[in-house]
Amino acid sequence: MTDWLSKLSIIPRLQSILTVLLCAAMATSASAQDRVALVIGNSSYTTVSPLDNPSRDAELIASTLQQIDFDVTLLIDASQIEMKRALSDFGRKLRDGGLETTGLFYYAGHGVQSFGNNYLLPVDVSLSDAADLDLEGVEAQSVLRQMASARNRTNFVILDACRNNPFADMAEFDAPGLAEMKAPTGTFLAYATSPGAVALDGTGQNSPFTTALAREMIKPGVPVEQMFKQVRVAVLDETRGMQTPWDTSSLTSNFTFVDAPQADPEALAARQLWESVQATKDPVQIMLFLRGYPDSEFAEEARALLAAAIEAELTNDTAAVQRPEPAGPAEDEQAMFEALQANPTLDGYRAFLDAFPNGTYSEFARGEVAALEAKTNVDPIGEGVPAVEPEPEAETELALVTEQERSTVPTVIEYDTPLALPGTVLDGVALSNITGLSPLFPPIEGLPEELWKNATCASCHEWNKERLCEQSNVYLTLSGQKNLEKPHPFNGALKRNLRQWAAGGCQ
Repeated sequence: MTDWLSKLSIIPRLQSILTVLLCAAMATSASAQDRVALVIGNSSYTTVSPLDNPSRDAELIASTLQQIDFDVTLLIDASQIEMKRALSDFGRKLRDGGLETTGLFYYAGHGVQSFGNNYLLPVDVSLSDAADLDLEGVEAQSVLRQMASARNRTNFVILDACRNNPFADMAEFDAPGLAEMKAPTGTFLAYATSPGAVALDGTGQNSPFTTALAREMIKPGVPVEQMFKQVRVAVLDETRGMQTPWDTSSLTSNFTFVDAPQADPEALAARQLWESVQATKDPVQIMLFLRGYPDSEFAEEARALLAAAIEAELTNDTAAVQRPEPAGPAEDEQAMFEALQANPTLDGYRAFLDAFPNGTYSEFARGEVAALEAKTNVDPIGEGVPAVEPEPEAETELALVTEQERSTVPTVIEYDTPLALPGTVLDGVALSNITGLSPLFPPIEGLPEELWKNATCASCHEWNKERLCEQSNVYLTLSGQKNLEKPHPFNGALKRNLRQWAAGGCQ
């Protein structure tokens, strides 16, 4: 009795396992059939005029669709029974595939319209009276009915079937070409030519329409509406305006036959960095870029720009490398500014601006007034430059450091005299030795960490006293004020001292 009970207890678990396996099999089947196509090409008609290209057109489209992951059924010179059986199988595949399945029907061959309905003609069509057309042909609307029954999201019907009328002697077929059909929701209908017009079979191996379609269909990243527009342009050009492909759409989602290639993250990073470096024409930044991305698509351009920048430096080409002339303040302005540096107060800076509103240090003084009024001593942030927020736990310490910095900076700074900046990496370091320090954050936004972390500034900069003096004098000019507002790997402390060193004549 116990054995039977234990065996019975296994049954629910087996049922659960079978259910999981069945669902997995159904999911795999749906995934494998997410693109389904039926392609028919009829050339060898027995009772009406044969056509040269439809069979080759169908083979071309079938091979093209297989390249882009369609499950393709191909029929060449199909009878009516074969066409109807293939349509039934096509509809079943769409229904089994699920809502996300994409369906595509392509037909090349004879096609006619009667009383507003379109019919595709099998190779065994035998018609003596127009009343028998629905008995001998395959109604194009039946394709749309199969798609509608599947309720899948996206379908395409492509008809290269508007050739010459094989029943021109029958009065009931006096309207050439095909009639325009209404596209059910989620369907894209494409015709080789406009409604009521005749398409060309072509003088080459394939019709003009199918040739263009196969070429444009495999181009990556092109939306389907744009793709068929390119087909139309190509056919108009090929036929010298005699044939205009036509389409009508009720698609509700975006679709591309071939997805755009995924962007390479490293290539994208190289592009973004190069765009910023290229604009500066700074040889140091260009060298850093080449060190980080020596094999990028921009490397050759970067090397050429670097060579030009170095040549400009060596020849002192002032047109290529503009160095602002040092601006010297008046003697009374200099004296008042130095007194302010020894005792920086809000009232003092305001008095300085009243006396020298357009002086050498006026922009600096305005910045100090703004900082003191806001009760903050950090350097202002220029327009377009993101503020670097301190860590919450470090806010008090940062404020103390900058206050110490202001109170301990001497009136005159000398090149070989250690700086007095307690709490900062510059404390006790002379300006002559700053290139031996390591930056606190990347000198170029986006630069890989391995290229700057724990490296010294000397690996990129070739500073000497003369060059550093030229740079420091920039901070004394109106145009140089914006440079003070940009982040620096040693924050604002270094630039503040460089500016004051320049004010004292770069001693």
